Amino acid sequence: MQNTRRDVIKALAALPLVRFQGSDPDLVLHNGTVYTGTSSGPEITAIAVRDGRILGIGTDKEILGSAGRKTRRVDLARKRVMPGFNDAHAHPWAGGLDQLKSVACDKTSIEEIQAALRTRAAATPPGRWVQGYLYDDGKTPRPLTRSDLDAAVPDHPVIVTHRGGHTGYANSLALATAGATATPPDPPGGRFEHGPDGQLDGRVADKAMAAVLDKIPDDSTRDDHRRAVALISKLYASYGVTSACEADATPDGLQGYQDARDAGELKYRAYCLMNVEFLDRYIAAGLHTGFGDSMVRIGGIKQYADGSISERTAWLAEPYVGIPNYFGVESGTRESLYENSRKAWGAGFQLATHANGERAIDRILSVYEQLSREAPRRDPRFRIEHCTVVTPELIARIRNVGAIPVPFAGYVNFHGDVMHFYGDERTNRMFAYRSFIDAGLRPPTSSDYTASPPSPMLWLYSMTTRMDPAGHVWGAAQRITLAEAGRSATLDGAHASFEEHEKGTIEPGKMADLVVLSEDPWAVPAEHWQKIKPERTMLGGQWVY
Repeated sequence: MQNTRRDVIKALAALPLVRFQGSDPDLVLHNGTVYTGTSSGPEITAIAVRDGRILGIGTDKEILGSAGRKTRRVDLARKRVMPGFNDAHAHPWAGGLDQLKSVACDKTSIEEIQAALRTRAAATPPGRWVQGYLYDDGKTPRPLTRSDLDAAVPDHPVIVTHRGGHTGYANSLALATAGATATPPDPPGGRFEHGPDGQLDGRVADKAMAAVLDKIPDDSTRDDHRRAVALISKLYASYGVTSACEADATPDGLQGYQDARDAGELKYRAYCLMNVEFLDRYIAAGLHTGFGDSMVRIGGIKQYADGSISERTAWLAEPYVGIPNYFGVESGTRESLYENSRKAWGAGFQLATHANGERAIDRILSVYEQLSREAPRRDPRFRIEHCTVVTPELIARIRNVGAIPVPFAGYVNFHGDVMHFYGDERTNRMFAYRSFIDAGLRPPTSSDYTASPPSPMLWLYSMTTRMDPAGHVWGAAQRITLAEAGRSATLDGAHASFEEHEKGTIEPGKMADLVVLSEDPWAVPAEHWQKIKPERTMLGGQWVY
């Protein structure tokens, strides 16, 4: 068998630390406190890096002793070092496009949002759309309405999308442009909301939102897609995130990633779940999971079985608390989910399906189970994106079919303001890290950016405390330890993309992706964790932040 560069480096690292001609480390990091992510052993304080990979780890004496005349040395001043974090489900490319073109509406009052939209409208040519993004109805005194948007901008079509990406808030002109009358029928997989007077209140969910967004001309250029990736890449590096799963890429988005990589602007490794709409094009081109390189790689095929947790459109088994007879939104029939999955599976793709509520999870599990009978694979790693509301029976089926749940890591804290729609009993079965880990599963961490910030310290806090900003604990039974959360945020993210042998831990032979933190979460109280910042982020042996 032909040896890879990783094999050679790992073999050298296993030898006693003696100097080999031409094998000196490029870089030695020393005087650190290193969380390797592997099984416990002697304290590691130093790391040797060569050709973008980890050459060796050990004590300062051992690793500094391997340094050569040209080796760069960095004193870490006893700071905590961790493997680079992995955001296993996010939308950085789409978030970057929004940042280039839309108004940020992450504000705490309706009046602030109206003012921002008015300012944008004043600079927008007549007839052109005004778009807002990052809105969160859990963080304003009440939700936006059509009347609020009409008052702010009456002479342009306006839509403000929720940061979760499944609902929007439209003014009258936008609804009219989309052909929505006073009582439009709900499209399959969507919902037009009405106020107490029976009139449209402006809120549009899932496929109903898509009906409005489809009316907006897409004038994005190839360079816009590159710029979008580059823009959010800087944000991710500042958080210490060195790998991310782009959760719904189109061919344009994939091109944007490739262009940003080629321009030296991509600062994290992207595993791209590809939008199912273009499945026939991927198959005709011979693409499949794993195609690409260490920076931009084709992942699975992305489909949707329901809506959103933060926006209350997930398809639940029981009604939402305080919303009688409302179970959420069903997206994707069983027939369509199976047919797309069968085609993608046969072409060599991993399958990745968005499913939040019990009904949606049950539906996609039945598809995965059928495929396992019809065309079994040794290591399928079916993905259930979000996999939020579960039962013991569902968890057993997830384990038996070899699936990976990909939960929201920071939602209990960041979206604690809407957890009351689910209630205390149900939140003991949501974001179920404890139950997943106890069942032998390997759940990674995810932000679903822009739905929540790509902040690993937020993830660790939320997963271990289950506490919202008001101090309420939602689902205490699902708390996990800091060590478990650290593994989910690093190695288990790599496992979800078949890359656990390349990254996710600090050990010889793996890529030198790591973060140096300003403080040690193992040494300070949990309530202080969200104040901890990355001081440096390394990707492939190079500092990118």
